[in-house]
Amino acid sequence: MSSHGDPIPMTSTKCGPLNGVAKVPGDKSISHRSLILGALCVGETTITGLLEGQDVLDTATAMRAFGAEVVNHGDGKWSVHGVGVGGFAEPDQVIDCGNSGTGARLIMGAMATCPIVATFTGDTSLNKRPMARITEPLLQFGAQSFGRSSGRLPMTLVGAVEPIPVNYVVPVPSAQVKSAVLLAGLNAPGETVVIEAEDTRDHTERMLAAFGAEIKTKVSDAGRVITLQGQPELTPLHIDVPRDPSSAAFPVCAALIVPGSDVLVPTIGLNPTRAGLFDTLREMGADLTYENERTEGGEPVADLRARFSPNLIGIEVPAHRAASMIDEYPVFSVVASFANGTTHMAGVKELRVKESDRIEAMAAGLRAAGVSVEDGPDWWTIVGMGHGNVPGGASCESYLDHRIAMAFMVMGMAANAPITIDDVGPIATSFPIFEPLMVRLGADLSRV
Repeated sequence: MSSHGDPIPMTSTKCGPLNGVAKVPGDKSISHRSLILGALCVGETTITGLLEGQDVLDTATAMRAFGAEVVNHGDGKWSVHGVGVGGFAEPDQVIDCGNSGTGARLIMGAMATCPIVATFTGDTSLNKRPMARITEPLLQFGAQSFGRSSGRLPMTLVGAVEPIPVNYVVPVPSAQVKSAVLLAGLNAPGETVVIEAEDTRDHTERMLAAFGAEIKTKVSDAGRVITLQGQPELTPLHIDVPRDPSSAAFPVCAALIVPGSDVLVPTIGLNPTRAGLFDTLREMGADLTYENERTEGGEPVADLRARFSPNLIGIEVPAHRAASMIDEYPVFSVVASFANGTTHMAGVKELRVKESDRIEAMAAGLRAAGVSVEDGPDWWTIVGMGHGNVPGGASCESYLDHRIAMAFMVMGMAANAPITIDDVGPIATSFPIFEPLMVRLGADLSRV
């Protein structure tokens, strides 16, 4: 069942060419951070292009609960009147983060060094996801947490009354963990230092610097060292949110496997810590081109054109690339099914603790559709069948995971027999216009 109502089954059927402009929503990662950092300023931050999916709306509601004035002016335009670093008020109600692990973890980090108490919960999927990876470093600042076994939500977080800065080595590549520690460090005196052995998306560092925080990054033998000076006065900004590369992945990947397709995604974010999917697809032989490359709001952007690519080849995806395409592996695995030869993906254990166990969820659905898949704790392998040879005809479970649902809908657009997904309701958390956007491009989608 969908976390937001009754299940919505949908069937995706082999279609004609996908053509047109795919104006995907704003970047979810940047949208979350815009609202949170806007709430930590004194004054008004304005935002255009905000993703208005349920995950981000839940973060906006949370910022209101902590005392910020968050206003939706319509058409993706928002304003946030912040309360300043350390100025969060104690909320009167439980903070419901819905399906968003990013929202939950970043908000917990931002409040952990405020002398207040808050209780966090989420939907069925989020309440199964690990939070100890966040609460352990927050404990070092002086915060306390009381939750269910294995550090799961619902959880009450008691903020530090006299926070202290920390030096923290991130144990697994995770932008969420890194960002939570940096946001907690904002209200700790002195320098908070975060060290990550592998680069992860750097939106938090870029945005902190843009808001006026003193933050420095250097590369050492231990990895990437990020140093943040605590207790700054953040300066309000205007933020123009670029389009989300994780959302763009779906129309782009569909265009590559549907004959005759030519799809343009304008103003797509191409932050190098997020563009791993596009690099990987090009290595497979995908016809992808960047047009009108430029910088907007400190982030590199371009217009991305994807055309049908009938001669894709299977490849070895390097483990070091996992962090830069972690959310795109589900739909990438669909493209790999239509390639010629074997595609192997390593260093992907983080996929097992997302909204679902994404390796298990995709492997089950791909096998049901006739594709050969092998998997292990930190890897999986797909034997591509080549263009026109994927049988399809499967009923696939979404596991309340928006990216699983969209990935199998893409597969149905090129498989020889339709693919039915048990519940596409969770798609609203990140890509609420997915269905009408894909239908306008030429997809054949029908609610069961």
